[in-house]
Amino acid sequence: MQHKNKANKVLVELKNINKMFLTDEVETHALNGVNLTIDKGQYLSITGPSGCGKSTLLSLLGLLDTASNGEYKLAGHDVSHLNRDERAKIRNKEIGFIFQSFNLISDLTVAENVELPLTYRSDLTKQQRAKNVQEALDKVDMGHRAKHFPSQLSGGQQQRVAIARAIAGSPSVILADEPTGNLDSKNAQIVMSILDQLHAEGATICMVTHDPRSAARSQRIIEVFDGKIVSDQFNSEVSAIAV
Repeated sequence: MQHKNKANKVLVELKNINKMFLTDEVETHALNGVNLTIDKGQYLSITGPSGCGKSTLLSLLGLLDTASNGEYKLAGHDVSHLNRDERAKIRNKEIGFIFQSFNLISDLTVAENVELPLTYRSDLTKQQRAKNVQEALDKVDMGHRAKHFPSQLSGGQQQRVAIARAIAGSPSVILADEPTGNLDSKNAQIVMSILDQLHAEGATICMVTHDPRSAARSQRIIEVFDGKIVSDQFNSEVSAIAV
């Protein structure tokens, strides 16, 4: 399906984003004049050295934090100046998170962990939530572990559950922060294959990674250095998804 204009395809738009932290009366510029657009269906990697602003950028994209100044539009809506509750509401519906440390709750089962973000959604019935949970777990091949607890799973299995939690609410964008950082190479490969498949099905993915092999699997790679985007390149070996 072709769109009439570019604007319909743009999902994320950052304009002149700055983020400053004040520590011991010293201003630190974590992000400095960042401009970035991400189209629907795009698979983007954010790379760069430690402390360059990658995670700060992902936090802003995920509405976990706000910029000091600049404009952020998500799906055409200005989300730059929302209060905490408004951000939480949009975050819960529009954004799926995958963290390096999985962030599963130990005393909830796999199914309960995946369902938890959906329980805050007034637009979903209990039956819809259960259906979404089952479909998400099946997609990452963890449906057979629905009644297990995180402690009964390997690290790779926990991350697959975390991916199921991220996608169960059909978010507009999936944000992944070093999703293979705590995994061995075999499990890292499995997780990256799941992300590849989600992208092939039309998901928009933005991933922070220090691993060049993981970055090489994405369609677009941006490099951040000293709070600025210093490189923005498309990977011709990864096909674009028609939106």
